[in-house]
Amino acid sequence: MPTEPASPAPALDDVQLPDNAFRELAPGERYEPVIPDGARAPEVTLRSVLQGIFWSIVFSAAATYIALKLGQGIESAIPISILAVGFSVLAVKVMKSHASSLLENVNVLAIGATSGIVAGGSVFTMPAIYILGLEGRSSFWQIFLVPLLGAVLGVFLLAPFRRYFTRDLHGKLPFPEARATTEILVAGKRGGESAKVLSYSAGLAALFDFVGPAMRGWAEVFSTGAIQALSQFTERTKAVFTMNTSAAVFGLGYIMGIRYASIILAGSMVSFLVLVPLFGWLGRFIPEPILGAVLPLSEMPARQIFFDYVRPIGIGGIFAAGVISILKMSPVIVQATRQAFGEVARLVRGQGAKAEASRTDHSLPMSAVLMGVTAVGLAILAYFRFSVLAGVDGASRLALVSTLMTLVIAFLFASVSAWAIAMISITPISGMTLTTLIVTAVALASLGLSGADGMLQTLLIGGVVCTALSMSGSLVTQYKIGYWLGATPRKIEISNLLGAAVASAATTAVILLMAHVYGFAPSPEHLNPLPAPQPNAMAAVLRGVMGESGAPWFLYAIGAVFAVAAEMCKVSGLAFALGMYLPMDLNSPLVVGAAAGWFVQHSTGEAKLSKARHEKGTLIASGFIAGGALIGVFTALLRFFEDSTGRTLIPDLTALGGFGALLAAWSNWLGLALFAALGIWVYLVSRRARVE
Repeated sequence: MPTEPASPAPALDDVQLPDNAFRELAPGERYEPVIPDGARAPEVTLRSVLQGIFWSIVFSAAATYIALKLGQGIESAIPISILAVGFSVLAVKVMKSHASSLLENVNVLAIGATSGIVAGGSVFTMPAIYILGLEGRSSFWQIFLVPLLGAVLGVFLLAPFRRYFTRDLHGKLPFPEARATTEILVAGKRGGESAKVLSYSAGLAALFDFVGPAMRGWAEVFSTGAIQALSQFTERTKAVFTMNTSAAVFGLGYIMGIRYASIILAGSMVSFLVLVPLFGWLGRFIPEPILGAVLPLSEMPARQIFFDYVRPIGIGGIFAAGVISILKMSPVIVQATRQAFGEVARLVRGQGAKAEASRTDHSLPMSAVLMGVTAVGLAILAYFRFSVLAGVDGASRLALVSTLMTLVIAFLFASVSAWAIAMISITPISGMTLTTLIVTAVALASLGLSGADGMLQTLLIGGVVCTALSMSGSLVTQYKIGYWLGATPRKIEISNLLGAAVASAATTAVILLMAHVYGFAPSPEHLNPLPAPQPNAMAAVLRGVMGESGAPWFLYAIGAVFAVAAEMCKVSGLAFALGMYLPMDLNSPLVVGAAAGWFVQHSTGEAKLSKARHEKGTLIASGFIAGGALIGVFTALLRFFEDSTGRTLIPDLTALGGFGALLAAWSNWLGLALFAALGIWVYLVSRRARVE
């Protein structure tokens, strides 16, 4: 079909999404993107590439820190889209340049948004190398190659499903994250003001989280165990309520929403207020250590009971929830596989060029995708054979099996991850990665690979798969944004490959920095390590399956029952299980942030005003996440220089004589009060929003 003559792209201020952008199309109706196929608009430019690389580095550092501290990934697409539009306004008003086009901003997003994706995939697995004591067998290049190979694999695995998710299911899937990002990009005039809100909220969060946790201005974690009047009750029952008081966690809860935040907290309540006290009560009748522990239950503090006995129950729940997710998504896997083979069939019949005649449908050809998957597979095979397994008996056979498992598992889970993102913008990466580790560890152990070699090999497989799944979830969002706006799919794919390389390097550097400064598990050098909940969970699984201690299969089974029971009650088993194995202090503040969001959204009965207020609160929450995460990285750098030079760069407020002693005495309550004040401030500021 001949294309219409090229015409100029509409001005940024004039663009609007068509009325059929978010609904199903009537029979014979077609969707025409904002930038039509025949329109000329700058897409990949030098400034869009440089912007994307810059934000990829910044948000990679932020996402890595927040995942290690809170066990949660952060969404970088929305903040980057806001900043991209804000830069466009800046270019016009200050730099006297022309505004960025919609498609330039899509390119910024495609490069920059890989930051949170690669960071999530890498951080959930690679720090386990240090937790397992395998850092002597690793290096910068090893930690760098795993997320890079996984991200590239994720792009190639999802590419055949692009038309299915974007065109065939148009209007049938909500794509909440993609829709929010698209509306931000289209609302060009509003983007400049939104960037200001994001900036000042990030500055406030950075100041809040620096004066509190870093300078010890108040307690980072409020705990009932620190209340003297409750000390005897706490010691007797082992029941402790804790809550992190950082602005970053508050922001995460606001964006997460009350439903999922409540489910996660419910899991924590079962762990810390039911199971931990139950194990403590049983300790009265079991004087000897059990399940390989050093101390008897009666002598363990509540936190140690959680890590030794209750967290494995949460791990079992995550594994079961991951399996349930796969079963639920099996029809999608079948449909997406048929779509992929249909692409191959068209290629064999010589119809590939016709299928990609229009610019807005022009993606990497299927031949390039197949060659890409093959090349990545061969790279993984060579990496496993000549680096990880070099010197191991049967290395070639083990490397081949490991590579095939990596490709098959990543392929099966890629569509699950994409479908979950398209539905609710949340993908069960942790559960699917744990499932991968358990299946892989059992398979490799049956082939004779165990101990340190087996744990490292399994961990690297999990890292590749985890990053591939993260990338597929992000890419499906970008595909949909590009479909709505009229971007070229091939350019989105290539930009993701570029962003993956930049983000992998930045993420690896931050992981190495955090390992040196804080550590990820208690040790004489790191008495207060970063929680790193996912890597610790991964390490626990590997120690059990491939170590000498044996896996706590009974506790895993109990967790599986919890997950199944939650699903039977129509509650997300994955969210509940995540709550069970994450420390309560990371989960309880999520509900506070989510509650603030709920009150903002219900502060008026007028729908448009409610939406405007909630969107402003979302901007503030995004700023909290970015600011808190970035100040965490900055603090780590200062701590690193303190250790290297012996100088004190971060003052300790509790050391300031009588005032410092007063701070130390009231820090627990002061942290709680300031955290509550932060929530009230967000509510009041969000209420000032007006309908445009």
